[in-house]
Amino acid sequence: MGEFELIDRFFKRKSPPPPAPQADNATQTIALGIGDDCALLQLAPGQQLAISTDMLVEGRHFFADVDPDALGHKALAVNLSDLAAMGAAPLAFTLALALPPERARDEAWLGAFARGLFALADAHACPLIGGDTTAGPLNLCITVFGQVPAGQALRRDGARVGDDIWVSGTLGDARLALGALRGEWTLPPAVLAAARQRLERPTPRLALGLALRGIASAAADVSDGLAGDLGHILQASRVGAVLDSADVSFLIAEYALPSSAGGPFDADRRWRMALTGGDDYELVFTAPPVARAAVQAAAERAATPVTRIGRIEAAPGLRLTGADGRTTPLAARAFDHFA
Repeated sequence: MGEFELIDRFFKRKSPPPPAPQADNATQTIALGIGDDCALLQLAPGQQLAISTDMLVEGRHFFADVDPDALGHKALAVNLSDLAAMGAAPLAFTLALALPPERARDEAWLGAFARGLFALADAHACPLIGGDTTAGPLNLCITVFGQVPAGQALRRDGARVGDDIWVSGTLGDARLALGALRGEWTLPPAVLAAARQRLERPTPRLALGLALRGIASAAADVSDGLAGDLGHILQASRVGAVLDSADVSFLIAEYALPSSAGGPFDADRRWRMALTGGDDYELVFTAPPVARAAVQAAAERAATPVTRIGRIEAAPGLRLTGADGRTTPLAARAFDHFA
């Protein structure tokens, strides 16, 4: 196959995607899609355009033998998670795809990758509107476009002293699977399968992000570890925070794992895995205490569990209160590819 035949066979849709599940992108926004030098988007009146780009590189972000269907899903999911953190509804995305020759000839691999990609795209009415293909090491770069009413975006700089800190879902599952796949520890087959699902097929919390508009004061997606991504909020908002280790422990999925003192799954290491593991793609957000009922109602509408884990304080930095009542500082640093 040549480049344009590959695009036409696997990435140019023959029929339009299903209707949008979110009201914000129900209006026709794609004036021109794949086939010209640029795509054209038409925003609804009063909307702002939200844009995010993420790159996945083989050997850095995923294993060479990953299921291509799962890879297609994750490539788009990590971008949709950024829209969720801003409270933006998805509109469309572009795909820049570098393929080594053996992948470009592997029609089964390409077909599975496209199925995983488009299954998630269709679930959120987010069509592919362009991109690029080239030969090279396997590299996936997606740019996603969304829209949010002007003034309603969930930003990182809105946290205020006294706000509650919340997290969606559970944390640490992806790190648990990664450790097993790297040979750091052994997991029972059922546990590995469940944790690997979280690593390779994350769920972007779009419904929750939309439901939190007007309720949350700040938000970020947890892609590089809770401590680091919450740290981004603290830095942007010029505040600090304290977390309770007991509350953080509730974020860890209750797998049947040995928890002997000093072992890989004892209580101390489990909550540290939740704090620094990364690849969770949950939302961490802040809201004033008077909004607790509203937060819970938003979570119920979005069918997404949330846990209150701490509060915003004036003193800079991130701190953790242990079971003994003592508070210790935490490094509020996110994963850094060049560190």
